[in-house]
Amino acid sequence: MRHQVAGYKLGRKKDQRIALRRMLINQLFEHERIQTTRAKALAIRGDAERLITLARNSAKGSDTDKVNARRTAAARLSNPEIVKKLFEDIGPRFESRNGGYTRMFRLGPRLGDSAEMVLLELVED
Repeated sequence: MRHQVAGYKLGRKKDQRIALRRMLINQLFEHERIQTTRAKALAIRGDAERLITLARNSAKGSDTDKVNARRTAAARLSNPEIVKKLFEDIGPRFESRNGGYTRMFRLGPRLGDSAEMVLLELVED
């Protein structure tokens, strides 16, 4: 029984799951919207929002806090350009927002396997 076990397995082993999440979050921050299955969107939504909060809160911290925040984000993301965009563009954009940085639109079932598809995008004020 899997009582109170957090997270989504997504039918993959641990290293494949980590790579998939990292790639999807990179794509979300790069394009600011992605089309994916509902299960994958729910799996990455919390991680993406935590990274945005980290970038948003680091702007008020000291220089040491800023460096530590960038290193924490770089450990989660694999592309330094995406880390730079997160801290210089995405984080300051949500300065006045207290969470809820992403939005999901249901698109209906995919034709091949009837998987529920969604559009996951960053909210624009």
